[in-house]
Amino acid sequence: MTERPKNPSDIDVFSFQVGMINCFVEMVAVGVKQLAISPPLTPVDYEKIRPYSDQIVHGFGIQSYLETSLLQTDLQSPDFTRNKWSLLYYQTDNILDAYQALKQKQARLKKTDRYDATARREISIAFMQLLSYPMPVIESKLSGNHPDPFILVRT
Repeated sequence: MTERPKNPSDIDVFSFQVGMINCFVEMVAVGVKQLAISPPLTPVDYEKIRPYSDQIVHGFGIQSYLETSLLQTDLQSPDFTRNKWSLLYYQTDNILDAYQALKQKQARLKKTDRYDATARREISIAFMQLLSYPMPVIESKLSGNHPDPFILVRT
């Protein structure tokens, strides 16, 4: 085993991101999660990670989809994914279809000025349920206690 870095800034970001992707893909492949999301990636980082993500996805026998504008919900602040891309990981097309339908619903509600606090909460809950979060975790996130997912190493 190699020497452990003294602090998170010493960790290789690329390897860390690939490790996160590997873990999320495995969780989808074994049925722990219906949908998983890669760490937010700059377009340049995405191009570097894509071949490794593709290999991992192929190795676990699931699917991925490049999302260049992740659904904005109360799961994270807009700054968390602003100008970033995300890979969505899933086993079956119906999961991706459900995500895209949710995103389209949000867009329709915004376009018709009906995207209020209730609609935002409903879409946030549905998104987190797609991510297989249990209701107590969803309620905690909606309470404002956890505005952004924790990532040890950020770009």
